[in-house]
Amino acid sequence: MFPRISDLINYYTDWGVKLPIQTFGFFVAIAFLVAYWVLTREVMRKQSLGDFSTRKVKRKEGGPVSELDVVLNFALFGLVGYKLGLMFEDYNAFYQNPQEAILSLKGNFLFALLGALLGGGYRFWQYWQKRNEKPQEVEKEEGIMEELGTLLTIAFVGGLIGAKVFHNLENWDTFVADPIGSLLSFDGLTFYGGLIVAGVAIAWYLRKKGYPVLPFADAIAPTLILAYGVGRIGCQMAGDGDWGIINNAPKPGWLSWAPDWMWAFDYPNNVLQTCNPAPERYEHLRGCSFEEIGALAEPVFPTPFYETIMALLIFAGLWIFRKRLPFWGQMSGLYLIFNGLERFLIEKIRVNTFYNIFGAQITQAELISTVMVLGGIVLFYFATFRWKYTAKNPPKGRKVGS
Repeated sequence: MFPRISDLINYYTDWGVKLPIQTFGFFVAIAFLVAYWVLTREVMRKQSLGDFSTRKVKRKEGGPVSELDVVLNFALFGLVGYKLGLMFEDYNAFYQNPQEAILSLKGNFLFALLGALLGGGYRFWQYWQKRNEKPQEVEKEEGIMEELGTLLTIAFVGGLIGAKVFHNLENWDTFVADPIGSLLSFDGLTFYGGLIVAGVAIAWYLRKKGYPVLPFADAIAPTLILAYGVGRIGCQMAGDGDWGIINNAPKPGWLSWAPDWMWAFDYPNNVLQTCNPAPERYEHLRGCSFEEIGALAEPVFPTPFYETIMALLIFAGLWIFRKRLPFWGQMSGLYLIFNGLERFLIEKIRVNTFYNIFGAQITQAELISTVMVLGGIVLFYFATFRWKYTAKNPPKGRKVGS
């Protein structure tokens, strides 16, 4: 496995580079970039159909830089320099655990001063140059495309908060034992928690700005499943614990063409540095030593790989049929159905925390995915046979983009 991107580079080359970039975080960033690019294309298409109207907005351009802006730049670049200084003090320590370095109170005051002078000083120079400049009022045609940057920020922040909250609810004992560490750690993120919180926050923002929620939900649906699939590549390559249950069964004949790791994999050099796939589940492996084995003591189903394949197939299907779904909510309904089915099925072979409900062992993801499938069916039915909302036939009393 490749906990850091440099591990992947060095595996295929003899460069011996050391980059403090974690593989999982790298693929999460790639997932956001890919999703943003795809979302931009789809929003532009739907705007051309009239789903999102544009409006003339008066803006003030130019003028002096505010004093607050200068102060914030001094503080921000000072903080960046304060943390980057740790790399120059002890690069190996920073490389081994960049999360701890970033989240700690440690830093370098000299580099903080240099960062503040460079970043903040440049902003102060702009402030001084424009101190007597008067702002000009201009009228521009703007629409939802100008809101995508803000929406992406909302999705990132809301998704991160939701993912942490739902993960800690699912692993309450670990949270109680170390609440501060659990909240500040980059480990432990629940996708559905992020999806729910980010979705509510985006819907609220769209309503506030006067844009219809359903067509935007339809536009973002394919990008969500695409980003999920790309993110799971990071889980697979880093070996971050999102793997399946122990699988000692022989590879079936119909999979004879596939490499053995596609059926059962022991995740060598995984980022968790563990030999037990689930300590709370497999008591017979509690005495194993990762230092001796260097991998999981027994192979497991490589579920992140399976989810990547399923997510990309779902994305391809949604992308192909998106132009054949004329009514608002149809695409969102299909996304909920297929996303829920994918996750519900993978939960059957995935290591997870169980809840005992009426004598049955059910995971948090199974509960949420079931609700998603049922909700998707209801949404698709109403969108297709009852509402039939379009740009030419929006909900009563509401104009598109008003």
